[in-house]
Amino acid sequence: MEFLTPKNRPSEAASTQKYVDVADVRDGVIVLRNGSIRCILLASSINFDLKSSEEQDAIIGQYQGFLNSLDFPLQIVVHSRRFRIEPYLEKLAEEEKHQENELLRFQISEYRNFVQSLTEVSNIMSKFFYIVVPFAPSETEQGGLFGKLGGMFSPKSGTTVRGEVLETYRNQLFQRADQVSAALMGTGVRTGMLSTEEVIELLYNTYNPSVFTTTIVRNVDQMELSNR
Repeated sequence: MEFLTPKNRPSEAASTQKYVDVADVRDGVIVLRNGSIRCILLASSINFDLKSSEEQDAIIGQYQGFLNSLDFPLQIVVHSRRFRIEPYLEKLAEEEKHQENELLRFQISEYRNFVQSLTEVSNIMSKFFYIVVPFAPSETEQGGLFGKLGGMFSPKSGTTVRGEVLETYRNQLFQRADQVSAALMGTGVRTGMLSTEEVIELLYNTYNPSVFTTTIVRNVDQMELSNR
């Protein structure tokens, strides 16, 4: 299991993790304590205001068709983060250092100072759009769903059985994710499924809002958006 709190603080982990519904994160799939599973899609954005009225009507129609095609619930999450300007400033400083033209070096320095002062006086935010796709298998005749899923992660269960059960549920979950991705493609929105690292980063940032601006497991900005 991927721990969301340091392992060297077991008492603190025991007191806080009981409020977290996540039981495990495996291969990009979130397993909840109630036995259901989730995957998270990162969605791109479109500038709706810059579209013509015909394009806007087409996008609205495609999105309406997407909503009407769903036969399962999903959650759309907008996650705001403070824009991390430090890497860009470091790149400008490096360019300034290696610039041989004195005038260009001066202009780069002035521009870098302007950007730095602008970010200090204003709180610039960047937004990320996520789609949480759920799957909750129906109960079986032998012991019910929760006992079945609970056995998957029990040390007494065989690893082959656990893998087969999880793989079956994952395939059905991914079918739903593919349906969402294909439907949103008509609106111009591209999607990409978060990996295990990226899911853990998102969960950590969500449960630790005071430190999430500096805690980055993987740069989601560089994630390739495409159909799975």
